[in-house]
Amino acid sequence: MVKMIGNEPSSELEWDEPLGRVPIFSYGSGHMLNDITSSCWFTYLLVFLTDVGLSPSDAAIVMLSGQLADGFTTIFVGELIDRFGHFKLWHAGGSILVAISFSSVFGSCLPCKLTGTNSSTLETVGYSIFASIFNVGWAVTQVAHMSMVNCMTSNPTSRVALVSCRNAFTMVANLSLYGIALLIFTLMHSVSVLVQYRWIAYTAISIGCCFVVAFLIGTKEPGLNQPSQDKSLSRISWAHWFKKVLYYQVALVYMCTRLVTNVSQAFLAFYVINDLGMHQSSKALVPAIIYVCSLVVSVMLQETRWSGWRLKNYFSAGAMIWILSGIGIVLLPSRMHNFMYVLSITIGAANALMTVTSISMEGVLVGEDLNGCAFVYGSLSFIDKVSCGIALYILESYQGSTKISENQELAYGYSVTRLGLGLVPAVFSLLSAIVAHTMDLPEARRRPLVEPLLA
Repeated sequence: MVKMIGNEPSSELEWDEPLGRVPIFSYGSGHMLNDITSSCWFTYLLVFLTDVGLSPSDAAIVMLSGQLADGFTTIFVGELIDRFGHFKLWHAGGSILVAISFSSVFGSCLPCKLTGTNSSTLETVGYSIFASIFNVGWAVTQVAHMSMVNCMTSNPTSRVALVSCRNAFTMVANLSLYGIALLIFTLMHSVSVLVQYRWIAYTAISIGCCFVVAFLIGTKEPGLNQPSQDKSLSRISWAHWFKKVLYYQVALVYMCTRLVTNVSQAFLAFYVINDLGMHQSSKALVPAIIYVCSLVVSVMLQETRWSGWRLKNYFSAGAMIWILSGIGIVLLPSRMHNFMYVLSITIGAANALMTVTSISMEGVLVGEDLNGCAFVYGSLSFIDKVSCGIALYILESYQGSTKISENQELAYGYSVTRLGLGLVPAVFSLLSAIVAHTMDLPEARRRPLVEPLLA
């Protein structure tokens, strides 16, 4: 992404030296705020907004505005950081936007307070503004943090260690969020649900900000003009990728995978409470089980030596597990709601299989064309975020077009929530598995990619 120049032999040797534990640990902590707020965003935002009083369609508009802002920001911020550098400054600015706007999204409607009115239109606009600001800050922080890896060191082992540490903190962030939610839902059951969600959001922000401070103090600002032997390489044009059939296949598979994981995560809390009638604590316990199972499977896949056929087969296995899980979700009666804990295990395994293999397919697509990887990851991230926003908007709008009650059902006796959590991910899983089998994947590199760029 960054053109690096330099002629000093000593600098080149120093840049190739392995990093110590402190800079690796401090770097890994830098994405904690993003990860913990993102988990809260997809799991609880729609539930919170409908509990506030917004209609499902208005809540979907808030979600869509944030996803669109995130997608468009991702495309442009990488180019700006490449040109001007100052990674930590971009990271700090993005983190400030995330902290302030996220607390406002889960707080009360600020424009409503300022104007003294509580119209649904003003509420929707107010929440949408802060949702957009949150996602802009999130994208800036993400791109700045990920772009630092190649500029901090040229040592391959240290680069893998940096990425692995970042992934470890992502896991800690998600599990921390669900642990916080479980405690709050259990200990603060006597207060209103809105107060519970706000405590979850404020606690998450406080924890995340502490790790941002640790990152800014412990991580040295990398320079753009680092030594490199690749002075002759020029950036690959966008048209190069548009001529590849594999680009469109990988884009479709990655988009479907993200739709499966994000749509299911967004509707999970609605499903366990409204459709299955489970306890409030299940809104934290069920997603925690999914994530733990996903974590276990992801760790098991780390040592896999990937090849083209193995990528496609593992991905298809994950898709088939999700299809079976989706059928179970659609057909599961409320009197058997405890079976949802079993489905959580299969969903977690399916999510891990599909996510790890789809990311590895991106690495196979890029291959050795490293000067074009920024566009590939950025464009696929844009497609992912926009498509997820549109899908959630359509589902929530359709839910809002019908009268919602405890016994509200659609044709054939299934609620929008049940179909959104079960049928929609199953359909996208089937579509992605079909596309994956049509791929002509070259042999993956001997050392598989472990960095979930722009995931």
